[in-house]
Amino acid sequence: MGKQVSILGCGWLGFPLATYLINEGWRVKGSTTSSSKLKKLNAAGITAYEIKLEEDQIIGDVQEFLNGSEVLIINIPPGLRKNPESNFVAQLELLIKAIKFTSVLRLIYVSSTGVFEDHKSIPAYTEHYEFTSKEQEQSQLVQAERFISNEKSFKTTIIRFGGLIGNDRHPVKYLAGKTNLKNSDAPVNLIHLDNCILLISEIIKKEKFGMVFHGVEDVQLTKEEYYSQKAEEMNLSSPEFDRSEHTLGKRINMGWTEKQLGLRLNKMV
Repeated sequence: MGKQVSILGCGWLGFPLATYLINEGWRVKGSTTSSSKLKKLNAAGITAYEIKLEEDQIIGDVQEFLNGSEVLIINIPPGLRKNPESNFVAQLELLIKAIKFTSVLRLIYVSSTGVFEDHKSIPAYTEHYEFTSKEQEQSQLVQAERFISNEKSFKTTIIRFGGLIGNDRHPVKYLAGKTNLKNSDAPVNLIHLDNCILLISEIIKKEKFGMVFHGVEDVQLTKEEYYSQKAEEMNLSSPEFDRSEHTLGKRINMGWTEKQLGLRLNKMV
């Protein structure tokens, strides 16, 4: 395997991932959508490019960004919450066309457990869950995964992370003091930044491509229990939950991931 990787999206996760891989002996090309961040990336040893995916064009020299890399990590937020009318799949279609003319042979697509729906039954989703036709039709996140994994010109691994925490980022800071929060008995599906980097680096190191992995930590507490505990630990006001409605939620299973990669995640959340 070559020792150069391109990371599309060197932000909260992508930047520390890039510096980790550099320390492991990789040459890293990284992208940002902000010209003001190019200097920071270059100073960290990342060959930086300003790349932006749009529905009808890719802004920036994407060919040079990909040139010489056998591995590409796609780590860009779909932005569907802020702009639900945007066509994320169309952006990926342009990117896939560009990849076909490069040296990229392996791809890691950073997805989210948000591809799975919450239900009253609190279903447990495995890495091999088969989406229904309705789920595929209604979710661009599911469509994006299927579109990339169906491409035959390179091998794609999908990794679905739970809610991301670390580097002073924790959802309890947003929830502290809030009232009437829903889904008090839902499971907690979170993962620390360091464990995200561990999983991605192990996928590359062990050449586990053409697969689907999950990344969540084992938290044996309900949502209400967990956030109340974390609020107390951080000296924040505890959030208050409304128990008058049925809880909706989901449980993410990553037993197959741990078996395939030969590891167990340290609990850091």
